[in-house]
Amino acid sequence: MPLLARDEGFRADQLAQALFVYSLAYVAGQFSSGLLSDRIGARTVVLAGMLLSASATGLMGFSESAGALLACQAVNGYAQACGWPGLLKMMAATFGKSSRGITMGWWCTNYVVGGFLATILATWAATGPLLVAFGWRRGAWVPALVLVTMAGIFAWLSRGAGTRSGVVGSQWTGLGEVLRNRAVLTIAGMYFAVKLARYVFLFWLPLYMTQGLGYSVAEAGYTSSIFEFVGFTGVVLAGYVSDRVARGRRFPVGSLMMFALALLCLAHPWLAAWGRAGNMLGIALIGMMTFGADTLMAGAGVQDVSRRETTATAAGFTNAVGSLGQVVSPFLASLVSMHFGWNAVFYVLVLVTLTGGAILATQWNFVADDGSGAGMREGCKSSTSPSSAAESLA
Repeated sequence: MPLLARDEGFRADQLAQALFVYSLAYVAGQFSSGLLSDRIGARTVVLAGMLLSASATGLMGFSESAGALLACQAVNGYAQACGWPGLLKMMAATFGKSSRGITMGWWCTNYVVGGFLATILATWAATGPLLVAFGWRRGAWVPALVLVTMAGIFAWLSRGAGTRSGVVGSQWTGLGEVLRNRAVLTIAGMYFAVKLARYVFLFWLPLYMTQGLGYSVAEAGYTSSIFEFVGFTGVVLAGYVSDRVARGRRFPVGSLMMFALALLCLAHPWLAAWGRAGNMLGIALIGMMTFGADTLMAGAGVQDVSRRETTATAAGFTNAVGSLGQVVSPFLASLVSMHFGWNAVFYVLVLVTLTGGAILATQWNFVADDGSGAGMREGCKSSTSPSSAAESLA
């Protein structure tokens, strides 16, 4: 973005529009790719999304106008959304419930560590010593080539996996089942809150540190990376705790992590006043709780509360609702910080994360009864047959 502004003259509002369109397309993509993954096969949808994203990203390197950039970002946002629902469905079909929290905990580090490495790759490509004459365009072309390569590897290694799951009836039957599932709706409500908070931290921590704490741009960038760098440990921690301590119950672990996140948001202005060490400690712990609750519920949690035949639809719906929080996050952060200061942003996030934790707590006793994804309230069997494709499972 800084290079686009400097070298191509794009205004801040034009760049913001591209991000906004990307986010809206991502919401639409999550919803529809989940339905398609359950209907025509997860592997097909994931592979198509990878190739479409690589194409849109590569074309962005040839863009000369704000309109072309916006179009590429819209296509890319939709294509990027094809990953999570389909892959979650493939994981659910491959691994059983007994170690689901731990397995998904390690697997979910993909987008935390992957995001961290992607930033380094794009920065190196756009500013490094190779093909200097192409400038910022290298930051689009190199990631596109990497993604095409990974698509080939995925296509080769996933042969025979993620085929059509044999959904009975139309895709709307599976969607109706998901929309009547209270546990899925609970995770979706929580996911709106946690994704809103996550994207506030992800995009606004550097600006908070430069404006609110007086850091240099470089120092703010490196310090804010702790959010993801340490955050991945919370992903693994949530998986182990939910499997080994909570005996497969995701909702209590996710709820407690959200409550802990609320306390950390409340305490962070005080920690930051201690100096750089206090700020780094606060950001690290916030990252652990944010990514832990996020991945636990969007990964193993969604698999627990949905049947394998509708896992992708449930994952897509949950992520679509959560991505609406992503869309709202920049407006919340900018308006609150401008009118009330940066500390007020953390205090607003206290309310957001407390609400997310309280929503999860309404399903505190939910447990998955077997590897099929059907669920029951602890000590009280669900009144709905888990074999029914059109009824609620919660």
